[in-house]
Amino acid sequence: MSTSDAVQVSAVPSVAERRSWLPMVGLFLAQVLMSFNVAALPVSLGGMVEDFGVPPTVVSSTIVVYGLVVAALVMTGAKLGQRVGWVKMFRVVVATFAASAVLMIVSPTVGWAIAGQAVAGASAAIIVPSLVALIAENYRGEQQATAVGSLGSARAISGVSAFFIGGALGTAVGWRPVFGIVLVLAVAVFAFSFTLRSDGGNPGVRIDFVASIIIGAAIVLLTLGFNNLNSWGVFYASPGAPFSLGGLSPAPVFVLAGIVLGQTFFWWTRRRTAAGRVPLVDLAVLARPSERAAVYAMFIVVALEAALNFTVPLYIQIVQGRTPFDTALAMMPFNLTVFVTATLVVRFYKRYPPRVIGVFGFTLTTVALVWLSFVVTNNWETLPTILGLFVFGVGQGALVTLVFNVLVTSAPKSLAGDVGSIRGTTQNLASAVGTAIAGALLVTILSFNIGRAVVDHVELPTSLVAQVDLDNVNFISNDDLRSTLEQTDATPAQVTAAVAVNEDARLHTLRLGLLVLAGVSATAILPASRLPKYRQAEIPDPDPNR
Repeated sequence: MSTSDAVQVSAVPSVAERRSWLPMVGLFLAQVLMSFNVAALPVSLGGMVEDFGVPPTVVSSTIVVYGLVVAALVMTGAKLGQRVGWVKMFRVVVATFAASAVLMIVSPTVGWAIAGQAVAGASAAIIVPSLVALIAENYRGEQQATAVGSLGSARAISGVSAFFIGGALGTAVGWRPVFGIVLVLAVAVFAFSFTLRSDGGNPGVRIDFVASIIIGAAIVLLTLGFNNLNSWGVFYASPGAPFSLGGLSPAPVFVLAGIVLGQTFFWWTRRRTAAGRVPLVDLAVLARPSERAAVYAMFIVVALEAALNFTVPLYIQIVQGRTPFDTALAMMPFNLTVFVTATLVVRFYKRYPPRVIGVFGFTLTTVALVWLSFVVTNNWETLPTILGLFVFGVGQGALVTLVFNVLVTSAPKSLAGDVGSIRGTTQNLASAVGTAIAGALLVTILSFNIGRAVVDHVELPTSLVAQVDLDNVNFISNDDLRSTLEQTDATPAQVTAAVAVNEDARLHTLRLGLLVLAGVSATAILPASRLPKYRQAEIPDPDPNR
């Protein structure tokens, strides 16, 4: 046992006072509010394109803007909460989130919608750390662990409900009423905020604007770089790149610049702390190896979730040409399992230490991804596929709650906002990286599969391949391919062969991509093995005076 673990086990806290769950209802709904808004955006894209008369790429800026603003401002938002007071700031930003929903509902142009999501992102940048801080101030011990777990389940259930409710409203009425639900949620959260208790703000807290600019720029560059690896080019600039640097794609340049700025941020923060000045984020929350391991594990598990959420809908909607509702049904075993597991896993904290649960969780996600890579077919309703998604959901739900709980319980109440800002930054960056890496990985694998399949199918002459651009490295639906072939001199046999190449190559790409993700999951067992050894009952109160 390490020295840090020995210190933690040496003290056993007294039984914590049990408090009403009513404040937690408001915090749970606040997480639902943010997650539902994010999940509603892709569901609403089709309606917004038709309503505003602009290309999908322009409308998708609403998603990009929201994520960028949250990630860039979350650390600054944490310091604002500490300075002004968490409850006061929470109420203000919930009100501004409600205003963003109104902007979405009445927006006459896509510019208004983008502005609405910018306001929502700025609000979420403060709500994210405030959830952690308010849980720390209102709950302790087992109740705190349960409250943390509920945030993970709220994210899962929001995604499911947004797909179903948003899809139904979008089909029957239009996309705007979906954000009417966001408005109602914001009003409910504001009402519940009056049940929260919190210490007053500390006017002595100073915001390090230099660090804020550095980390904001780093996050923006990293997010833009990773998100555009496919469209701008992984190495060489593609025709879709906004510019090139001597033929080099700006995407990897942005990633490299973001990494450099990230390192600069840590250097600046340590320098400011050594000088006795208040940093933008207190790195003391990452002082122990177990806490750093929790952040690494959180990054990997969120990236894996984002990769799966990108990969499966990509195949179902693009290759198979099925609807978002079909995607929601296919992902239902995963989302529901994450929802249930994230809530129930806290019951195991008394019996098993985080290290055991973490290793077991990543073992489950690894086994599930390997299993899916072998059993996945064009039919997502088969029992083996459902079983694989179920097992992955168990591991995912347990891990998301676990690593977050390790950070919250190891930090004193005064640093809860810093924990929240680290959580928000890690999750947003991991989501962008997971999605981008999955896309780049699948396209790279697909390029090899298509080239080999075209060579193997002798009934597809070179002239036909040139006409339909069959070896173009992209994901196209079978229906679109058939429509294209109808405009050529292809015979029925050649049409059948071309569709087979399209479907088989992309299914093999999906399977190999899942296998690679399994390898990433397996490597995460190492940081998970460095999580704390103590059980829930052995955790000392890091802030006994609260």
